[in-house]
Amino acid sequence: MSARQVEARVSAVHPRETTALFGHNHAEMALLNAYRSGRVPHAWLIGGPAGIGKATLAYRMARFVLAHRNPLGADVQRAESLWVDPSDPVARQVAAGAHGGLLTLERTRNDKGVLRTVITVDETRETISFFGSTAAGEGWRVCVVDTVDELNPNAANALLKVLEEPPQQSLFLLVSNAPARVLPTILSRCRKLLLRPLASSDVRKAAAEATATAPDDPALIEATEPAEGSVARAITLLGGDALKLQQRAATLLAALPSVDPRELHALGDALGNSDRVALAAFIDSVDRWFSEHLRADEANANANLPRLARLAEVWEKINRAARDTAEYNLERKPLVFSVFGLLAEATR
Repeated sequence: MSARQVEARVSAVHPRETTALFGHNHAEMALLNAYRSGRVPHAWLIGGPAGIGKATLAYRMARFVLAHRNPLGADVQRAESLWVDPSDPVARQVAAGAHGGLLTLERTRNDKGVLRTVITVDETRETISFFGSTAAGEGWRVCVVDTVDELNPNAANALLKVLEEPPQQSLFLLVSNAPARVLPTILSRCRKLLLRPLASSDVRKAAAEATATAPDDPALIEATEPAEGSVARAITLLGGDALKLQQRAATLLAALPSVDPRELHALGDALGNSDRVALAAFIDSVDRWFSEHLRADEANANANLPRLARLAEVWEKINRAARDTAEYNLERKPLVFSVFGLLAEATR
């Protein structure tokens, strides 16, 4: 299966349609036990690296709550997991995005069909009418935010207002790839549930199911190790070419602040101008480089704070440029030179 075939197949699978959860048993039981206690916190921040199943867990919790509206009921008290039969009417409605008791905040497309870079304030204000109405019928109403990192400042403040005065039987499930960067005022109103990267065996099983690939497929096994616990990353690397491109980028990143323009030209050519899988693999390599360096600096008692701040600022600039390149299908080579120019300057 080529990387493009993998992307086409997986892009159609939204986390709300995914009924299987691999790993994260501890986190699942934390949500279940809190719900059946009858005193479930009204807001949860589900954090951890990208692509490990956070949104899948959020929708799994949403389905369970909407299908079992009485937390003290015998069916909830006997439950061993948050699993809901896919044939259940609630599960079908959630998968179709048509359940009246569920509101999802995520990036949407603009009038030109281009995916926005942020979740807007107008979309976030829908929570006010959603939680203020009784149109969904008696019982729980659930809001999944995927991801809270993508709320623009005004949208974050709009969400905060609802979190400050939560209605009865309301549940917010906020997904975050970078919990430390979420507004402290939002964090303070959430129960934190941090997920770790998946074990390689779970990555392989999850990626196999998502792509209809055999778990013992050699290409899948090869993609699992560098995926570092992320199903999304394993799927991106499944095509083989993406894995080679990521290794090539990693070699150039390791040589910083030294930069070879000829190699950058070659890398830009390898990215092409329309291959989204290749672009995702390149940006993933850069994100991993940043994560490793920031963790190393933060762990150092004598860390250079100005350097940390500079790296964080550069990371934000690069992510913004990468989003623009992907959304507007811009040429990849200027992005490559911009990324390595910024990184070379920041690491000198």
